[in-house]
Amino acid sequence: MLDIKWIRENPQKLDEALAKRNAEPQAEKLIALDLERRNHVSHVQVAQERRNAASKEIAQAMASGDTERAEALKSEVAELKTFLSTAETKGKDLTAALDDALSRIPNIPLDDVPVGRDEKDNVERYKVGTPPSFPFEPKQHFEIGEKLGQMDFDRAVKLSGARFTVLSGQLARLERALGQFMIDVHTLEHGYREVSVPVLVRDSALFGTAQLPKFAEDLFETTDGRWLIPTAEVPLTNLVAGDILDAKKLPIRVTALTPCFRSEAGAAGRDTRGMLRQHQFWKVEMVSITDEDSSLDELERMTGCAEDILKRLGLPFRTITLCTGDMGFSSRKTYDLEVWLPGQNTYREISSCSVCGDFQARRMNARYRKEGEKSPRFVHTLNGSGVAVGRCLIAVMENYQQKDGSVVIPEVLRPYMGGLERIEA
Repeated sequence: MLDIKWIRENPQKLDEALAKRNAEPQAEKLIALDLERRNHVSHVQVAQERRNAASKEIAQAMASGDTERAEALKSEVAELKTFLSTAETKGKDLTAALDDALSRIPNIPLDDVPVGRDEKDNVERYKVGTPPSFPFEPKQHFEIGEKLGQMDFDRAVKLSGARFTVLSGQLARLERALGQFMIDVHTLEHGYREVSVPVLVRDSALFGTAQLPKFAEDLFETTDGRWLIPTAEVPLTNLVAGDILDAKKLPIRVTALTPCFRSEAGAAGRDTRGMLRQHQFWKVEMVSITDEDSSLDELERMTGCAEDILKRLGLPFRTITLCTGDMGFSSRKTYDLEVWLPGQNTYREISSCSVCGDFQARRMNARYRKEGEKSPRFVHTLNGSGVAVGRCLIAVMENYQQKDGSVVIPEVLRPYMGGLERIEA
């Protein structure tokens, strides 16, 4: 959430930033809501002061025998009490209206983020690895998996409907191996602390990371008012909600391997075959909590951690900087990692690493205090996939496929596969 004080002082900067995100100007509306709320607060304060003064004047009038003035003052006090009795509710409504409007405003992009409308305007930073060449026409993952007899979409439809997959045998084990491999690398070598978190959260957690209220249609809600997490970013980031941290303990780096759940509300007709876009999938998430001076360096570090996973697996990928029109709602800057999929003959997203500044921290009221400073500051938050397990499984299957339909297992995964070198039908 943005600071309303900053918006009051920089209305043009806000609207210019929103224009970069292809959004309508909002400064005038927000400032008007804030002015109405502040005027109301001022009126309440004046009324309270006058009520207290009038009450003293009544006693003075009664003591001097001026009953006429005393009665007039009593009438005035009664009117003030009537106003004040409804003023509290109105004040809450005005504050709620402003907060709701602010909660729907996206974050301000950093100055070095490329301006653009959509993914076509993203900027490639570099490529790593060379896409493999095959002496045969490479297949897509669902063709490979079905031929192996270990990837079943028909049974998944019977169980749950579209956008689900049933994996079995060594493909199921390979998916598990990928998640364990990623968690081990991030915790043992990259300095992240593994955390096991709930996959059901309250409204407040999703509000804190800005999935609510704007993106409710992308989520699954339970009958008791909780939500299935779309990413472990939600519970991991909210671990510090409401806290005032010691600056010396920053940065905090945590990671989790969890199932994630997304309704894919805006994905009608996209990636309907296979397991590229699912309602349920596994993902390793990295979250960093930093001070304001370290967050941009932390973004580079986090992105490097995600890239390291793909390098160790021998998967060709490219890293791109998202343009203003393609960035997530909470992000100030985002790097996407796109892995090469031979079956599609293109790069597809497998990780997204973002720095959010204090945008989420304001929503969560997560702060830190520097030594010698009286007032705490808001922390800066970052999140990134390290990486999406299902999409990594797809990439391994397609890049390591063989002419006979088998899949060679990358060497780094073989210890997690009991020494198995190849998956065959």
